[in-house]
Amino acid sequence: MTLLPWRRAVQKVDVKPSTFEELALPLLPALYNVARWLTRSGNDAEDLVQETFVKALAGFTGFEQGTNFKAWIFRILRNTYLTSRSGLAARRTVALEDELDDRGDVSLLDGAIDRQTPELNLLRLADQAAVAEAMEKLPPPLLEVVLMCDVEEMKYKEIAAVLEVPIGTVMSRIARARAYLRRLLEEDQRQPKGWNA
Repeated sequence: MTLLPWRRAVQKVDVKPSTFEELALPLLPALYNVARWLTRSGNDAEDLVQETFVKALAGFTGFEQGTNFKAWIFRILRNTYLTSRSGLAARRTVALEDELDDRGDVSLLDGAIDRQTPELNLLRLADQAAVAEAMEKLPPPLLEVVLMCDVEEMKYKEIAAVLEVPIGTVMSRIARARAYLRRLLEEDQRQPKGWNA
């Protein structure tokens, strides 16, 4: 991942580069991870993160020190994605009537694997692939909350700040996303698996 051109922008803005870098660089892997899921392309993700860094740097003088930098830069990433051609084209609505089951919040991958054997490693990888495939089917509004909450481990309050929505909306989207993922994974398990000869 080569993200150097944004450093040239530092020279054009009256910002202390070390301050911006101290705050932004530790978030680079998390930003790239979310961008990768949103764009579904490594190159597009790099471009999105690059553009996010340039915009964040340009607006850094307006950033209020002591506030949540992580939420601020993730909001820039999200807004940049939504205003991009691929972001707007991919944006879909989510029905409020999505049914939720009453089983509570269970893990997507029940049963942690303690012993590492080749067979168990293969099963774990298959589970991860199934979750990744199911996540690809999530509508963008649900995907972004799952990424921020379950992958990047952001707090609901941070997610609400990034999305500029009430915390209750974040909680309901997370619940709908998890229910949708659970339903997809259960359907996947019910389908017969066979070996192709």
